[in-house]
Amino acid sequence: MPINKTNKKKNGLQGYRVRVNYTDMNGNPQQVERMAYGLSEAQLLEKQLLMEFKERKEISKSKMTINQLVEEYGEYHKIEVKASSLDSIMKTLRLRVQPYLGECRLDKLTQPRLAEWKVTIGKQDLSDATKKNAYSIFVALLNYAVKMQYIPKNPLAILGNFKDSSDVSKQPQKLRYYTSEQFQKYIATAKKHCSTVTDWGFYVFFNLAFFTGCRKGEINALKWSDLEGDTLHIRRQITQKLKGQDIETTPKTKSSIRDLQVPKPLMKILKEHKVRQRAATPLFTDDFRICGGERPLRDTTIDKKNRQFADEADLPRITIHKFRHSHASLLINNGIVIQEVSRRLGHSTVEQTWNVYSHLYPNQEEKALEILNIIEVE
Repeated sequence: MPINKTNKKKNGLQGYRVRVNYTDMNGNPQQVERMAYGLSEAQLLEKQLLMEFKERKEISKSKMTINQLVEEYGEYHKIEVKASSLDSIMKTLRLRVQPYLGECRLDKLTQPRLAEWKVTIGKQDLSDATKKNAYSIFVALLNYAVKMQYIPKNPLAILGNFKDSSDVSKQPQKLRYYTSEQFQKYIATAKKHCSTVTDWGFYVFFNLAFFTGCRKGEINALKWSDLEGDTLHIRRQITQKLKGQDIETTPKTKSSIRDLQVPKPLMKILKEHKVRQRAATPLFTDDFRICGGERPLRDTTIDKKNRQFADEADLPRITIHKFRHSHASLLINNGIVIQEVSRRLGHSTVEQTWNVYSHLYPNQEEKALEILNIIEVE
């Protein structure tokens, strides 16, 4: 913000060039220049310009649209949030917020306008959890705007989150998963397609998913060095981006960092695959990915193979994530306590596990009744 003397004079007063640098609402550097005669006038002009552009910046920020705020929010949180979590947040904003309020300016974001948004989302055929998640992420976005002093307060927070639906048809349906018999049929079909090391990698992947309940990103990140004896160390996860980019981070939560004992059927599969992978790759090391080798298997191909194996085995299609449900259901229906199921899945709390899998205890009421029925009273 310099004041520079010029060769010009007026009424015997020295001419000065006053420059003020500022950043516009799009984050681009700008500069404004004015002339003043006399040093005192130049200094006064500088103060006026600084005040003017400070006020202009505040006004321009209040005229920022939701679309512009989302873009800034995403850039800011690249260093604050894990890539996988940020992807999920940005996807929700793109689907649930921007189509309805993207062009709305922050200074026009009134409570009635936001109430209309809630009504629109509320009428959509979405689960209660999806609606509540959209609200929570939108609130966090506007809290960021308050933090950056773009708006004085969060108008959405006052309206409150969505309430649970009273419509029974909207309640979460029971989880879909494979029983042990279905999985045996599925994995036998997968084995028929194994001719290369890569093919065997998919076979190993689905066995790991069923026998460990690990998340897809956790399986993709597994290295041979993570297998010690009969213990598998879950220490990292991989998020796959566009253009084949892999981002390796720590697991989803602290509880997701865990050690899992490997059952004998899976251990046999892993030992055979390590021999197979070592023989096929002269440069093999224990830093190779268990299922992929030098790099992880691709998510899109995993999904494609999953659909193919299910169709050929004449089984209902389930997502990769539902192999976790298959793992949990097998343990629960065979009497494993919820605490151990929670630990193996890497859930942060037992309550989280119970909320997802409580319906997998269909025979507990009958068992309780059987116990009570044997008591004789006079």
